[in-house]
Amino acid sequence: MISKAPKAYNNREFLNSRDARTVRILCEYLEPEKRLQDHEVTNTVVFFGSARTEPASHDRHNTGRYYLAAEELAFRLAEWSNGISQKDHRFHICTGGGPGIMEAANRGANRAGAQTIGYNISLPFEQFPNNYITPALNFEFHYFFMRKLWFLYHAKALIVFPGGMGTMDELFEVLTLKQTKKLEKSNIPILLYDREFWEKFINFDMLVDYGFISPEDLKLFRYFSTPEEGFTYLKKRLEKLIDDINDMIDDD
Repeated sequence: MISKAPKAYNNREFLNSRDARTVRILCEYLEPEKRLQDHEVTNTVVFFGSARTEPASHDRHNTGRYYLAAEELAFRLAEWSNGISQKDHRFHICTGGGPGIMEAANRGANRAGAQTIGYNISLPFEQFPNNYITPALNFEFHYFFMRKLWFLYHAKALIVFPGGMGTMDELFEVLTLKQTKKLEKSNIPILLYDREFWEKFINFDMLVDYGFISPEDLKLFRYFSTPEEGFTYLKKRLEKLIDDINDMIDDD
């Protein structure tokens, strides 16, 4: 007697095939959406930066200071968020979930006793969940574009530490979205840590001089040099931005 065939949603060969790509993409939208709703995640502050930065780095550029600064800033933001009386004004610290700057920010939020998010992605190296992500908010993505969607969907601020190609990809995508007004949150703060690094690495003024970007595009982001400076700047703006967005949602 012939046995029953597996139902389509239990057919792993099919689900992992090219033909089921649309189903997998939908899963990477719907499953995170459900889990985030269950944990009342509506606002995030997102940290980007190198996966290779370690707290005890003693290289000639002293890159370990980036790890320590990211941890301290995340700690201050998470501690402040914990004390906000209006629950819908609180926010979660969010990262790409791996080592380096991602670990530092998750670690700082964890130290403040806050839940913290990690949006990991399957890569051949460097990408594994750090130990400071809240387990229920530890995600694993296959598709870069779905991961990027979730980085920005709830984001109310983006903080970018020095990093490599992945960091540049994330930074320039969000700058482009903000520049072209494809982000409904057009006034979202984008902060770059360590002006000396960024100005040496990317000559934004040259892009203005060549006419490739406009002078006002230099206002799309802001440099900061210490965790205290970044915290002070964001504290003045986060509550207002969250409040404005909540009002927009209520009006809808």
